[in-house]
Amino acid sequence: MYGFAPTDEQKMLVDAVSRYAKNDLRPKAHDAEEERSLPPALISKGWELGTLQASTPEAYGGFGDRSVVTGVLAAEELAFGDLAGAFAIMTPSLFVIPMLLGGSDGQMKEFVSPVISGDWTAYTAALIEPSFDFDPNGLKTIASADGEDYLLNGVKTYVPYAAEAEAMIVYAHLEGKTQGFVVRKGALGLSISGERQRLMGVNALPLYELKLEGVRIPKSNRLGGEQGHDFAPLLAAMRVANAAMAVGVARAAFEYARDYAKERVAFGVKIAQKQAIAFMLAEMATEIEASRLLAWEAAWKLDSGKEDAIVAAYLASTGAADVVMAVTDRAVQILGGYGYIREYPVEMWMRNGRGFAMFTGLAIV
Repeated sequence: MYGFAPTDEQKMLVDAVSRYAKNDLRPKAHDAEEERSLPPALISKGWELGTLQASTPEAYGGFGDRSVVTGVLAAEELAFGDLAGAFAIMTPSLFVIPMLLGGSDGQMKEFVSPVISGDWTAYTAALIEPSFDFDPNGLKTIASADGEDYLLNGVKTYVPYAAEAEAMIVYAHLEGKTQGFVVRKGALGLSISGERQRLMGVNALPLYELKLEGVRIPKSNRLGGEQGHDFAPLLAAMRVANAAMAVGVARAAFEYARDYAKERVAFGVKIAQKQAIAFMLAEMATEIEASRLLAWEAAWKLDSGKEDAIVAAYLASTGAADVVMAVTDRAVQILGGYGYIREYPVEMWMRNGRGFAMFTGLAIV
């Protein structure tokens, strides 16, 4: 038997993140989406909550040990406030968490402390590729050994804060497996598109395409050193983050639609009393709870080192991607014509929800 009752420390952290999500992220979300820009002060305040620092050992500048369950709880709350803002705040995790999971002791001392100890700074990772058959375990970006270095060649897309990143982890295919490589800012052969990518949703998050043409890096910059690392736990951590954030977006849409239905009067009664609406809301709530439990279970299995944790993470991610799309679509339906108006948040949540099928690699816990 196992349970998911949060510890006192987890409750304190999640409560702080929840207040920030509701009081800071949510009120800024609409304008940030329309203006395609997140206020730096907003990101800094989210960074100061210390969710990443709490998952980083003291030896590397943090004040805690990594807990996937804690990360999942915080990720859901952040996404409940605003998905683009959540991705932005969590972007340095894309650099730090893989270091903690697969990096050598020397790499962790060199790369993790500068990220953790200072203000929010753009450190990121590049996994996703612009291909309809994109497979994290079968990348088209290639790493090849060349003397004491590796050469990286390929194209990456949806790379958050790539234009200003001090360093990034680029994932590439090497000798039959996916491996991460640290690429520093200004590396020769690395070119970043000057114009930000335009997506259906998360428009406040700066995403870029980048090309690697013979980017030469020392073998010491391979994650884990010359022996490399296991990519599976990294991918699982990305998928669990994806699942938790999808639950957060779905929950936001559900609660907004539920509250609207309780107030909206049609033909003399609140529409929440209409059987079709009531059943729809009940199904939304049920699916959200089921997805949350799948995410929590996968996180617990990753923390516990269970053999089936990788499968659990995959199921949680794919299931949540379907649920968030269904829930946000129903939220738009419940609001009727208002659901299609940009002044109401449900249309943004539906656009954001559509992206979870391809967001794996934009967050990690």
